Amino acid sequence: MQTTIAITDLSHIIDLAVAPVFLLAGIAGFLNVMSGRLGRIVDRARIIERRTLSITDEQLLVKANDELKTLWRRVRLINWSIGLCSSAGLMVCALIVSLFVGGYWSFYIDGLVVFLFVLSLLLLIASLMLLLKEVQLATQLLTFGREIPSGVEKSR
Repeated sequence: MQTTIAITDLSHIIDLAVAPVFLLAGIAGFLNVMSGRLGRIVDRARIIERRTLSITDEQLLVKANDELKTLWRRVRLINWSIGLCSSAGLMVCALIVSLFVGGYWSFYIDGLVVFLFVLSLLLLIASLMLLLKEVQLATQLLTFGREIPSGVEKSR
């Protein structure tokens, strides 16, 4: 009879852990999107850096350097966003572990569970706000004529 109670308790703990696991899956999706954005930003920065070596027109060089500054600002924002999102994921993992540890050894962890859940959501909110700012910077770069025409580049 004792085994049945333990299995029932374990089943209840697993039920409690399902919602945080779904949150963890959502965080993983966000991390995938952010790492993809980071890769594209870095690729674009490399292209612009190579092009600046062959630009002789001073105005175009200024525009290219301005774009590079914005790209590196985007890199910093997305790095912070990835860090905060990863931290949110770690808090969710700690929450799930605390549910199992507390349930298995009958620790009173209600306060810890609430703290970890709220902290993970706050970290996720901050991460998404930084992602939003990075997206805003990306759309600002989409002004017409930002791309340096290939016919204007000259070898040094």
